[in-house]
Amino acid sequence: MCADLDDVDRAILYALQQDARNNSNADISDQVGVSPSTVGKRITSLEERGIIQGYSPEIDYEKAGLLLEVLFICTAQIAEREALVEAAHEIDGVVNVREIMTGTKNVHIHVVGASNDDITQIAARLDELGYEITDEILLRNERDSPASVFLESSGEEHSIEHER
Repeated sequence: MCADLDDVDRAILYALQQDARNNSNADISDQVGVSPSTVGKRITSLEERGIIQGYSPEIDYEKAGLLLEVLFICTAQIAEREALVEAAHEIDGVVNVREIMTGTKNVHIHVVGASNDDITQIAARLDELGYEITDEILLRNERDSPASVFLESSGEEHSIEHER
């Protein structure tokens, strides 16, 4: 873990991962045991240092009319991988690209579409870019959890409320 993070920083990160939108500085200060202004300063510092890189909404794609979510498991040549990952981000319907440190199946691309034709067009575009698509997985559900490692300190856990 980054040595520059202290217990307060880690607890703030955990609280933000639980619910950044509805966790105010005052709410977090109650959980962490520091003032709301300290929480605000710490969050600003974490953002400036690039530890917090942004805040993203969780979208129910089905309710938004995008009925299909597919994970493409792809292989990209190592020398071309960085450029291919950047190019994949430019394709409409691509919502996430993850590089995996393996020789094969080293790029996972999460896409959404309203129809099979949308997904087929995305797959064709990935193929044109030079990806070898080795698997297509229809996604049903995905859940994120805060990293509990942010609560650990010298082997002990802080008493942070886990309920929203």
